[in-house]
Amino acid sequence: MEENKFEIEEILTNDEIKNLIYTIRGRQVMLDSDVAMLYHYETKRINETVNRNKNRFPESFCFQLNEDEFKVLRSQIATLNENETINNRLMSQVVTLSEKQRGRHRKYLPYVFTEQGIAMLSGLLKNDIAIQVSINIMNAFVEMRKFIYTNKNVFERVIKIENQIDEKFSDYDKKFDVIFNKLQSEENIKQRIFFNGQIWDSYSLIVDLIKKASNKIIIIDNYIDDSVLKMLSKKRENVEVNILTSEKSNIKNLDIDKFNKEYPILKVEKTNKFHDRFIILDEKEMYHLGASIKDLGKKCFGINKIEDIEIIEKVINL
Repeated sequence: MEENKFEIEEILTNDEIKNLIYTIRGRQVMLDSDVAMLYHYETKRINETVNRNKNRFPESFCFQLNEDEFKVLRSQIATLNENETINNRLMSQVVTLSEKQRGRHRKYLPYVFTEQGIAMLSGLLKNDIAIQVSINIMNAFVEMRKFIYTNKNVFERVIKIENQIDEKFSDYDKKFDVIFNKLQSEENIKQRIFFNGQIWDSYSLIVDLIKKASNKIIIIDNYIDDSVLKMLSKKRENVEVNILTSEKSNIKNLDIDKFNKEYPILKVEKTNKFHDRFIILDEKEMYHLGASIKDLGKKCFGINKIEDIEIIEKVINL
């Protein structure tokens, strides 16, 4: 079998290979031209190998893209080519990669390989680098699965947002920009750790949470002072704020009155029911804080999202 004349001097790392993995039809796949590039073969030779061994490549191993899938994939590749640094290195080594091998001017719709398909293909290729390349590709697929599992909530939000804007934006690039911007403006915090000195980062996160509330904010913190009121001034208009704090709290009635004149409605209740600190948004989204809000960033602390609605209701009704 003829080796690809556009040889790359080094085998790509797992992180670089992960940039060549796409999700199509709910599966993680690699484009035939990228597989060929990694194995130092020409794309047509890879597909010839598949055609000669069709019984070894069911659809779950290898399948051809349709027109719509290819259009979406080309948009993704174009976006990546504008931003990724890998291509800068590859372009000097694989002269025609971005134009021919990545599918921009192809005569036929490309094929894609799943992880199983690449494992089958690796046993049929005979050049010297096939074994090491196969190991790196398999490792990259494993890391991608871990990444997808870890960030599954983000991907669910992407699908939800995409469904909401699907009819309004037919152009893929515009749709991508809308989804990206919406994700940035509606960050869904699961768990964050802040270290000593990260005052601004932790302050910004709390302000972002405050801005998310549509109707009501409940803050439970035994050591509230006027610095917390400055954060609450960033809330949306007409969002009610209830603060539950202890007698030790350094907040004055004059501060509350002044705040209410400009940013109504704020209510402060003194209680000794709580030890820990919480922020509850619209009575359905709750965050546990490892430090008092007024001390953010002064010591290492964490913020965790509590998602059990029964626990949230119990805390609210205490």
